[in-house]
Amino acid sequence: MARGKTETLEFANVDLVRELTGPGHANLALIEQAFDVYLEAPGSSVVINGNAKARARAAGVVKEIYERLDNGWPCTRADVEALILGHASGLGEANFAKSNISQVIPVPRRKPIVPKTKHQGDFINAMRDNTITFGVGPAGTGKTFLATAYGASLLARGEVGKFIACRPAVEAGEKLGFLPGDLMEKIDPYLQPIYDALIMVLGGDEVERRKAAGEIEVAPLAFMRGRTLSNAFVVIDEAQNATVAQMKMALTRLGEDAAYAVTGDPSQSDLPRGQKSGLSHALSILGGIDDISMIEFDANDVVRHPLVGKIVKAYDQDNKNSDAKN
Repeated sequence: MARGKTETLEFANVDLVRELTGPGHANLALIEQAFDVYLEAPGSSVVINGNAKARARAAGVVKEIYERLDNGWPCTRADVEALILGHASGLGEANFAKSNISQVIPVPRRKPIVPKTKHQGDFINAMRDNTITFGVGPAGTGKTFLATAYGASLLARGEVGKFIACRPAVEAGEKLGFLPGDLMEKIDPYLQPIYDALIMVLGGDEVERRKAAGEIEVAPLAFMRGRTLSNAFVVIDEAQNATVAQMKMALTRLGEDAAYAVTGDPSQSDLPRGQKSGLSHALSILGGIDDISMIEFDANDVVRHPLVGKIVKAYDQDNKNSDAKN
């Protein structure tokens, strides 16, 4: 690294600065590698050496890590990598979620869930402010996790009486009929991401207790027919695989004191060729209606392995090239 000028960031809490650096200064090493800077953390300060642009981006990440820790929020390696990605893109604050209390999902007896990107923060705000929120975009952007965690948080805090999650029973290249067991046993593997998020927020024992009490229900979308869903938070996941009729059915189950989060990727429908996706249809006709919000995620919001975002962008570009040829 070519040595440049030095910038010193002073903080009030020396213990938080030690935590900020990460185990064995791992967080500082991530920042150094990303921005070609050199970092030291003597006492309650962090010293950044490098060129002006690199220093500014590294300083932004360091300040955000400290602010999150100061609020008592988690800041894992994945969080640090997401912050680095936001600054490294050159979009700065426009590309990642600032520490904003309105965007935090409170979790009883655990650290709150904090968004990793701007669109994740927008999605949390939209769920808080609207009765129906659509979250659409590629896999790995946190749509299902955030929707489930938000609903589980409402349930844990007594703001709703029931959490309901459902998915269309459509195979992504596999045949459910060849799997052993009844319909619920066949569909359970497809609902596992929802269970994973519930367990992360509530804990496994609490999830089982609330399932037995009827406060948590996870089922195929078809099970919603004929019901009115009241005093509940409802997640409709993988909604691109719902037909137009199924989507209308699900949305019109809305009852008093209920709210929906509808998640999916319109570009990844597994419906038979020529059959219109209920998600795409809903997005085309419900825009502009009060109390309905639509948040669109993109490849920059992917919070899995960094390579996943590059894969998503490659497929998006291939689709654009194919459309241009046709």
